[in-house]
Amino acid sequence: MLAAMPRPATSPSPPGDASPRDRGDACPGTLRLHRADDGALARVRVPGGLLTAVQADALGALAGSLGDGELHLTSRGNVQLRGLGPDCGGELADRLGEAGLLPSARHERIRNIVASPLSGLDGRGARDVGPWLSALDALLCAGDRTAGLSGRFLFVLDDGRGDVDALGGDVTLLAQDDGTALLRIGTARTAVRIPGAQAPQAALLAAGTFLDQASGTGAWRVSDLPGGAGSLLDEVVRRLRATGTGTTSTEDRACPRSSDGPAPGVVTGPHDGAALSVGIPLGRVGPAQWRSLTDTARHRGRGELRLTPWRGVVVPGVERRRAAGLLDDLGATGLVVGPGSPWAGVGACIGRPGCAKSLADVRAQAADAVGAVGPLPVYWSGCERRCGHPRGEWVDVVATSDGHRISLVRGEVRDAPVSVPDSPGGLAAAVAAARRARG
Repeated sequence: MLAAMPRPATSPSPPGDASPRDRGDACPGTLRLHRADDGALARVRVPGGLLTAVQADALGALAGSLGDGELHLTSRGNVQLRGLGPDCGGELADRLGEAGLLPSARHERIRNIVASPLSGLDGRGARDVGPWLSALDALLCAGDRTAGLSGRFLFVLDDGRGDVDALGGDVTLLAQDDGTALLRIGTARTAVRIPGAQAPQAALLAAGTFLDQASGTGAWRVSDLPGGAGSLLDEVVRRLRATGTGTTSTEDRACPRSSDGPAPGVVTGPHDGAALSVGIPLGRVGPAQWRSLTDTARHRGRGELRLTPWRGVVVPGVERRRAAGLLDDLGATGLVVGPGSPWAGVGACIGRPGCAKSLADVRAQAADAVGAVGPLPVYWSGCERRCGHPRGEWVDVVATSDGHRISLVRGEVRDAPVSVPDSPGGLAAAVAAARRARG
């Protein structure tokens, strides 16, 4: 029986810090739990966010019997179970394994793959990246070497629309209209064109090359490498050519990127069916909400859920004529089903009392200010670490010792922050003003 091994979490480095890490990777998983103030925490990797209804039922049952009853979605489309007992690791691992959510004990923390959530559903992408997802996950779990990747190393599979490409993966595959794929290392604009059929193998090769260059440096991600993404890409190209992988050519390409996830509502495409896209307020799903999603997937859809990196859920395969009614039913449970919801675009870290480092109960504060609507998303953080914050353009609200600091973030550019003392009305007004600001 597999047992949990609670260890303290490693704090992420400040934004822009590319120095090598000088201590081991303590990223939590399902076999190594993290001890939080509200109990032990398990992070279940869900490659591409894809869950069968049976797996979704298993997660809901585990949250109810071992945890706090809720499922917590992450910014990588994974699931966290919180409020776990310190000695539940063996039962947790056994039940996850029975549900097919733990295919390899050695690789469970490195199955970090995000994929375009609407791929193959709305007709917008260059190709359905589902086959890439299953192939890459199988390759990762089959290799001894890949077990050496850190729990933070991220693979991104973008179907060409640029949504998950904007999340800043370590190895990114971007589908192209001509059937090829662009392989990007880190966040560099320079990419390598490869045959689409060989894309998963190329991503695996890139990860292995990273491990070779990271050896002895303490690097967990591409941004930590002393030589940066450029030198890694050069070596990846050399190795690809040595394997006879098509004609690879580097190119500078202004790839379209959008940090927006699927909008809540009914999703239609060039097919008879439809999908339902819903948002999860603060990424926290209660038992009744989760049952409504799993029941809809099982009885009205095709038996699967897709978790998104924007803390949402997509239910594919519903009948188009019934889609609007099913969406209303989901909305009745408190899920976000349209842009008019006051929860649309609102996110927060766990805050107090779950995190000892947090300076405030930011989820409660976000709920108090939920009427502060605006076109820009807003994310509340309990401390400077900003765990789980979005990318792109957003309003950054950070708790401080004497109030909050609010700033507008546009990619790598951050406006001068405004300090706001603790005052529910004043804080809500300041957040509302920031969410409406553009320029």
